[in-house]
Amino acid sequence: METLDNIPVNDPLALPEKKAIIDKVLQDNRHLPGGTMVILNELQNRIGYISTPMQNYVAKQLRVPVSAVHGVVSFYSFFTTEPRGKHTVKFCLGTACYVGGTPKLIDQAKQILGIQPGETTKDYAVTMEVCRCVGACSQAPVVVVDEEVNGRVQSKALPPLLHKCLNPSGEAA
Repeated sequence: METLDNIPVNDPLALPEKKAIIDKVLQDNRHLPGGTMVILNELQNRIGYISTPMQNYVAKQLRVPVSAVHGVVSFYSFFTTEPRGKHTVKFCLGTACYVGGTPKLIDQAKQILGIQPGETTKDYAVTMEVCRCVGACSQAPVVVVDEEVNGRVQSKALPPLLHKCLNPSGEAA
């Protein structure tokens, strides 16, 4: 496990402008009721993720066990511990979407993006995810690009959707 003495050079704590944000969030919210949750939410919003060294740092600054901070980060699905892509592509795996062809769309996206569900492209342009249901079953299969719900997506329609996230050379952007 990383400690505060061994912070990776690309971690937000090692970057002065990001560490200043982290310290400001801690300073502004440490005394609020439920401050840990408020701080973690704000860090997720401002930094984009909460790394293990960040969790250790927050715990130390708040004088709480690391397990208390890690427990919150690992319990709530909206917290992430790794950097995410500029764009998010979600494939619905609810029953209607699954039967409607989502697994084939996922295979096609893996080929186009060069990543697996749950991964982010190396340049942090795209994160690909699967989800259980987006509530648009009558539009199955559904692919959500960023916040845009795309229904009745067929194989030939997927590349143009993904190209919204790609640069002109066809590489992730």
